[in-house]
Amino acid sequence: MAPDIPPPDPAQEEARAALGRLWARGTEFLGCPVAILGGAMSWVSERHLVAAISNAGGFGVIACGAMNPEQLAAEIAGTQALTKNPFGVNLITMHPALDDLIRVTLAAGVKHIVLAGGVPPGGAIRAVKEGGGKLICFAPALALARRLVRLGADALVIEGSEAGGHIGPVSLGVLAQEILPHLREVPIFVAGGIGRGEAILAYLEMGAAGAQLGTRFAAAAESIAHPRFKQAFIRASARDAVPSVQLDERFPVIPVRGLNNAGTRRFLTHQATTRDRFLAGDLSREAAQLAIEHFWAGALRRAVIEGDVEEGSVMAGQSVGMVARVQPTAEIIAELVAQAVAALASRAPPGA
Repeated sequence: MAPDIPPPDPAQEEARAALGRLWARGTEFLGCPVAILGGAMSWVSERHLVAAISNAGGFGVIACGAMNPEQLAAEIAGTQALTKNPFGVNLITMHPALDDLIRVTLAAGVKHIVLAGGVPPGGAIRAVKEGGGKLICFAPALALARRLVRLGADALVIEGSEAGGHIGPVSLGVLAQEILPHLREVPIFVAGGIGRGEAILAYLEMGAAGAQLGTRFAAAAESIAHPRFKQAFIRASARDAVPSVQLDERFPVIPVRGLNNAGTRRFLTHQATTRDRFLAGDLSREAAQLAIEHFWAGALRRAVIEGDVEEGSVMAGQSVGMVARVQPTAEIIAELVAQAVAALASRAPPGA
């Protein structure tokens, strides 16, 4: 005798359909069933994690970082060998070979290009658009968001200061209120501090087309990050993910959010020592600035690949406190969707 199969829950089915309607603009733009992008994390967002996100119904994004065009072409080919689903490529606008990287990406059939790290140059925008690509840009304020749309952006990401890695000064909660009600021309994806499906739902109802997550995926089973890196995430709470501190305004430090460790504490000492050498005349201002900037050279790779979570740069967003264990990527995405669906279903009137 076949086992009894419980009838479908009408509230759950309607909630799932409602979620589909809420992020339909995002799924249509990305070409995937779940409007969740993977954040582009250097050393982490490579072929294995990117393919896993896309295979699970989300949208993986390769972090090109400092790759040269040949390395990027190989990474794209490696990803395409692992998934037949769409994914994107994140390129840094300051990369000296930006035009070649765009050409390589489009030639490989990847249509979604994220240009990060500043306002994209006009030539790069034209290359993406004329090559048939879809351009995604980061917008840290409403005025810039509108400018990027005028320049040709097909979609935007608004990322709050809760995010890991390089961050801006404004929280996602404020950015969403500033931008989502006032800019409807293109899909907008929210990012920064998102770790649960209920939060994604809240932003969708404000007008977002989907969400971008990094920290939850960095500790996924398919992530190539070192086991010690993942365990650091599991042990951490939200308050452990702090932005880097600038000691002296004469020597600017780009804020980066990561887990507080011996390296971050030593960075403060390094800044103080370097400043004192400048004041004593041992270093020029330019040499002192360079010494400060070079402190973290290679530190992210040491943490992610080599597992040096004490002296390396363990970039993490404040959602790190929601990383409870190493999970398969598909499980993470299914969990986020289930949380959003459950929140919608709970609003159904009794007896509905």
